[in-house]
Amino acid sequence: MKISASGFLIFFIALLNMGCSFSPKQPVLHDFGLPSFVSTNKVIPTDGVGITVDAPTWLWDNRLRYRLLYAPQTRIGFYALDLWVAPPPELFEQLLISSVKIKNYALIISLKSFEQQFEEPNQSRVVMSFLVEAYSVDKKTKIGVQAFYLEQAAMPANAAGAINGFANLTRQAADKIQIWLVGLSDKSIKKL
Repeated sequence: MKISASGFLIFFIALLNMGCSFSPKQPVLHDFGLPSFVSTNKVIPTDGVGITVDAPTWLWDNRLRYRLLYAPQTRIGFYALDLWVAPPPELFEQLLISSVKIKNYALIISLKSFEQQFEEPNQSRVVMSFLVEAYSVDKKTKIGVQAFYLEQAAMPANAAGAINGFANLTRQAADKIQIWLVGLSDKSIKKL
């Protein structure tokens, strides 16, 4: 069956008149998900103790970043159709506030890296590094400092893999911070 150009044009116009529209895809917004133990109806109190996450200017952006390690490594790419609902430092701070139980410390966290890295076109990992400073509740005495570096394979090697990987890494980060804080508490008890 042969379709003429005018027949195709009439069919296309008919589709448009029937309510079909062809619009460009809109970006999808993502976050790290809900902490597994937090109810959506409850707010977790942090006993007035603060958690602050800071980061370099380039991480205060809601675009999902990646780096091709097999190309010029100074070039950063961004996914066009997948965005964070807020900048990663803000999302990380909110996740920590809702999941880390701190009683004796104020935390200042410096997010250093947060990107997807491609070793090959079909092989990538997500990388996150940060520094945690723990202070007394009055924020006058520094109790401890700890650097953390986390990474995991992003499967599949695309935006969906990166989003799932970062959701997992941020939960791991919350757990590792909690374990470190318990260790600080144990050390202070032993000093007494």
